[in-house]
Amino acid sequence: MASDTLATFESSLAEYDVPVTRVGRAAVASQVNDVVEPPAVGVALDETFADDAFSLADTDVVVDPTPVELREARTGVTGARLGVADYGTVALEQTDRGSELVSLFVDTHVVVVRETDLVTEMETAIESLGDEIDESRGSAILATGPSATADMGALVRGAHGPKEVRAIVVTEDA
Repeated sequence: MASDTLATFESSLAEYDVPVTRVGRAAVASQVNDVVEPPAVGVALDETFADDAFSLADTDVVVDPTPVELREARTGVTGARLGVADYGTVALEQTDRGSELVSLFVDTHVVVVRETDLVTEMETAIESLGDEIDESRGSAILATGPSATADMGALVRGAHGPKEVRAIVVTEDA
């Protein structure tokens, strides 16, 4: 049975029309292949999940893309350091391999997050990220749903980032 935090995360993402798929650890690569639209680029998931066996090696995703592959990509795949259930927000760590580029310059962003990395509220997320950012002197991107703006009138999706987001939540019991 899903945790209350996961149910809240899914509900929050539904408000942004972000589909969520729950998968077990062994099914991550298969699920990524099911949701990407080629050409697809990504950041090695071991950058975010060093202690897990998630890999994009058995997928249709090009890891460490060239500038040309990034420009031509329709889908980008990244791992999320954590998810904030109340907002449907994910924290994307900036990496040397350009995770922010892979998540922003594509039509569809596929984000992989572990259920164990979901927190209930933003305050907990900021506290957790703050300690890590202080130690590493790095930064993180907090992303909530697809890019959207109504600056010039009607709502436009994809003006400053992906038009569509899909979330894959890795659970222990899926």
